[in-house]
Amino acid sequence: MIKAVVFDIGETLLDDTREWAAWADSIGVPRHTFSAVVGAVVASGRDNREAFEYFRPGFDLEAERQAREAAGCGQVIEESDLYPDVRPALTALRQRGFWVGVAGNQTAKVAELLWAMNLPADAIATSGEWGVGKPDPAFFERVAAMTPVNRDEILYVGDHRDYDIAAGRAAGLRTALIRRGPWGYMWHQDADVQVAADMVATSLEEIASALTKTA
Repeated sequence: MIKAVVFDIGETLLDDTREWAAWADSIGVPRHTFSAVVGAVVASGRDNREAFEYFRPGFDLEAERQAREAAGCGQVIEESDLYPDVRPALTALRQRGFWVGVAGNQTAKVAELLWAMNLPADAIATSGEWGVGKPDPAFFERVAAMTPVNRDEILYVGDHRDYDIAAGRAAGLRTALIRRGPWGYMWHQDADVQVAADMVATSLEEIASALTKTA
């Protein structure tokens, strides 16, 4: 029985549209062009960060991120960046007694920004804080360690076939794929997802409804 639900961040809780647009502007590339290249990189099965290499060979993402922060153009997260179903779904799960966590491949600053938003969550953590990111098994060991139930009672929700569904399942967690963002739409009918995911949903409210009916 599932007793805890842990959510990925980008394109699960947060709509990344504004952040990707900011990066396109930062490196002086038209937004549509940048999005198209990111899509091509993702479709080929590579990490989306490799898209920067097409525009700036040798691009150092962390150094550029720090430069944006120093220039006062660092990442911000506003209420409008949350998908509309985030607060209702997380609230419904907590009201029905589920432990709710957030853990994804993001910077330590993103964790601070999410905490400041007072999300209805029991814990928030990022790869930047932990020093390890998905799909490394050590990331899911940290997820299991922060969650006060057995790992087979944890449902990990994300949009990425390899980083969320396959890696989460390999770590002994239950998994659900959310069909939104480029990865969710591209892989929601993938044969491997159909085998590895306990659920494929179009919204977080759909996941919350399914879980609360069986709780």
